[in-house]
Amino acid sequence: MTTTDHLTTATIDADAEVPLIRITRDFHATPRQVLRAHTDPELYALWVGPKDLSTRIEHWDARTGGAWAFVNIGPDGEEYSFHGSFHEVVEDRIVQTFTYDGWPEAVSLETLRLEDLGDGWTRLHATSLFDSFEGRNQMLESGMDVGINEGYAALDALLAEADSR
Repeated sequence: MTTTDHLTTATIDADAEVPLIRITRDFHATPRQVLRAHTDPELYALWVGPKDLSTRIEHWDARTGGAWAFVNIGPDGEEYSFHGSFHEVVEDRIVQTFTYDGWPEAVSLETLRLEDLGDGWTRLHATSLFDSFEGRNQMLESGMDVGINEGYAALDALLAEADSR
C-alpha cells in the first residue's frame, strides 16, 4: 500500500437508517500510538478540535469505568465544555459517551476502533450513535468536520514529531 492509498482526510458519513455518524481516518503511526493520543490527557489537549481553540482538561480517567471532561476555549475566551464516561478502554477500542454541556439532553455513544494496516499505518474507525436524527443532524451542521480534520492534522504533526525523536 502506498501513501496515496491512505485516508489522510477523514471521511464522515451519516447513516440513512439510524442516527449514526461514521468517521474513518488513517494515521502514519501504530495503533498503540493512536490509542495513547486518545487516552493521555496531555496529548489529547494538544490536538483535539479546531486549531483556533485551545483545550483545558478538567478531569481525565481513561480506563474502563472512568470519566472525562474538558473545555475548549476560543480566541475571544468563549468556553465550550464537554463530558462523558469511558465504558471500555482496551488496546484497540474505546467506547465512551459524549455530551456537549450546551445541549446536555443529546448524549451520543461513541466507539473508536483501531485497525493495524501494517507498514506503520493505523486506520481509525469511529461511530457516534445519537438518540435522534435531530441530534445527529445538529452535530453534522455544527462544523464538526472542521474540528475533526484540523484536530487530526494536528495529531499527524504530533505523531510525526514523536517519531522523529
